[in-house]
Amino acid sequence: MEFNIEKVSNSLKDKIQHKINNKTKPLGSLGKLEQIALKISLIQGTLTPELNNPTIIVFASDHGICSEKVSAYPQDVTHQMVLNFLNCGAAINVFCRQNNIAIKIVDAGVNFDFPENKNLINAKIGYGTKNFLAEPAMTIDELNQAIKKGMDIVRSVHAEDSNVIGFGEMGIGNTSSASVIMSQLLGLNIEECIGRGAGLDDEGLKNKAEILKRAVNKYSKTNGDAFEVLTKFGGFEIAMITGAILQAAELKMLILIDGFIVTSALLAAYFLDKNVIDYCIFSHVSDEKGHRIMLDKLGVEPVLDLRMRLGEGTGAAVVYPVILSAVAFFNRMASFDSAGVSTKI
Repeated sequence: MEFNIEKVSNSLKDKIQHKINNKTKPLGSLGKLEQIALKISLIQGTLTPELNNPTIIVFASDHGICSEKVSAYPQDVTHQMVLNFLNCGAAINVFCRQNNIAIKIVDAGVNFDFPENKNLINAKIGYGTKNFLAEPAMTIDELNQAIKKGMDIVRSVHAEDSNVIGFGEMGIGNTSSASVIMSQLLGLNIEECIGRGAGLDDEGLKNKAEILKRAVNKYSKTNGDAFEVLTKFGGFEIAMITGAILQAAELKMLILIDGFIVTSALLAAYFLDKNVIDYCIFSHVSDEKGHRIMLDKLGVEPVLDLRMRLGEGTGAAVVYPVILSAVAFFNRMASFDSAGVSTKI
């Protein structure tokens, strides 16, 4: 793919940094806001960045591995929560409404037939993935379909004049998929990657670890092949987010990365094209155990640490006012020259 933020000319980067440094403030005193302003300006290639029609897309799917009791909640919760999203009753609905963010809900592969709803995008690949303890989660054809549909949905959002996009997910059991994706792509033991998900107790966590170890040992090594990892262990929603991230980066959109599950999809996208990370702001660090490790391995720093672990894209929605503040100071704050303020001696 022909996208890379590093291709931005050094002269433009110097101009952006000069504009930041010459605002009426001590050098570097706005901390992460300065880093965010720099990144957004580089992505858009301008000294006057704009944030247009921010959108969060929530992808939902079921997971066959749930039959091994790796989650504290029954699989029915997936479709019940999708209905909750459509009725505007979930946390992601509240935060998006608060921050004027558009929200789109996608059925990527829920084990349920939803009634027709103008607010639901039907991109169903199947009625959930297979149980990857017994067989690969999906076929390569299903994976390719999922990635393409994720790309198509992002293109449609971009066509609505959106240049800021975030992703959320809903899928009981998807922390198991995300943990194995992390383990396989980063070469880590599964114990380093798993957490309590939606609320497993100690016995449940022990079972989850045993099931996932058995699943990993069932297959030959994937050697960091993202397509193979997603085929064997992924979820339809994770695969769609992978495609969505690749497409959003190609369109030079600002991508707000949520928590553990979405970062596992970003990890797969990163292993397919390392340039995608240049377009991402990592909204927060999840309280799910493996998320901090993933962020550290990627060499990135989250904006917030609110001990959240809900998913749904809530971290991306909550961080958005901070992103707005970064662009606002960059565009509107006076410079030393314009304000007639003396610079440092």
